Amino acid sequence: MEKKKVIQVQHVSKMYKLYDKPSDRLREALGLSRKKRYREHYALNDVDFHIEEGECVGIIGVNGSGKSTILKIITGVLSPTAGEVKVDGRISALLELGAGFNMEYSGLENVYLNGTMIGFSKEEIDARLQDILAFADIGDYIYQPVKMYSSGMFVRLAFAVAINIDPEILIVDEALSVGDVFFQAKCYHKFEEFKAQGKTILFVSHDLSSISKYCDRVILLHKGKMLDEGTPKAMVDMYKQLLVHQDPVKQGEGAVQSQGTEENWREGFQVNPDTLEYGEKQAEIVDFVVLDEKGRQSNTIEKGTTFQIKMRVRFHEDIQEPILAYTFKNIQGTEITGTNTMYEKASVEHPQAGRECVVTFEQPMDLQGGEYLLSFGCTGYRNGEFTVFHRLYDACNITVVSAKNTVGFYDMNSKVTITE
Repeated sequence: MEKKKVIQVQHVSKMYKLYDKPSDRLREALGLSRKKRYREHYALNDVDFHIEEGECVGIIGVNGSGKSTILKIITGVLSPTAGEVKVDGRISALLELGAGFNMEYSGLENVYLNGTMIGFSKEEIDARLQDILAFADIGDYIYQPVKMYSSGMFVRLAFAVAINIDPEILIVDEALSVGDVFFQAKCYHKFEEFKAQGKTILFVSHDLSSISKYCDRVILLHKGKMLDEGTPKAMVDMYKQLLVHQDPVKQGEGAVQSQGTEENWREGFQVNPDTLEYGEKQAEIVDFVVLDEKGRQSNTIEKGTTFQIKMRVRFHEDIQEPILAYTFKNIQGTEITGTNTMYEKASVEHPQAGRECVVTFEQPMDLQGGEYLLSFGCTGYRNGEFTVFHRLYDACNITVVSAKNTVGFYDMNSKVTITE
């Protein structure tokens, strides 16, 4: 049986007129000019997709791709220049911070304001009020004007209202990134409850692990156009290529990453332009890359797959026994894990000046889903003294995409057996 289409976006475009100076806008508004004095900018251009009842669909794309614009059109905040949107079901939307709130009203007054705008009577809001207040958990601040709220308190109240008015379709645009980790966990638990109840979720986020974990399908927008749609892993792969200004090439379900040349692996690979490096460079890290389970250059690795880290080192002097290393840190700067050729008993013995070597570290990815920073190092002994030849701190980011996270940094890969 075919599922009901609750959101239908049919060839939607949104065009804005860009004027070089305010007087051009005024002249056109007054009908004083027959000459076109504006440039057309399409925030959306012929976007076409549908969402079925019970789906959790993510929308991703680089900044300026049209993600927020399409959500505003779906929720009725904006009107399309062309095309049509059909919605079958009660929508509750959590868009940018502050949308739908009167800053002079108290939090409590805004609860009733939002509920009324959605179509609830005072009695219906009264029946849900305690659930809203308990979920928001902002105490007596509920009686204060929301203009006094921190961003965290604001999003707590906004999400509490959105989630507790019994919507059939929940739309969320990045707002959860403002809340603390415990509140985010509570919100995602609600997501799972919604999915179990067969409700529909449309979700925009830069948190690729959350996109991968919660979404059944992902839509990729780029420069106002719908580039593709498919599984979270396939769309995240394509999105990562867009971040390094490459055009993804569809092949099957995923996107083939463009390979760098033998002379420069980093072509097509996202590298930190502000990498911190130091050392005397008697030995120099001249190139590095990360390869996913299919041997493609990628800053995105799926948890549970095998991947490789490669680095090329050039020796400018004779070195006794260089030690080549990598380290993963979280975005707060805490070292999570790493290894080197000494620990792995894979020594590079007495390389001579002018030579190069390539070291490949291959391992399973067991880190939890999230964002990490990868650093590289080349150290060793020179005239009997330990020396840092070259280090590259935070050389690139690695996104671990996971459909299942456990406690802490690592997954213990437990196999659970229950007997009675």
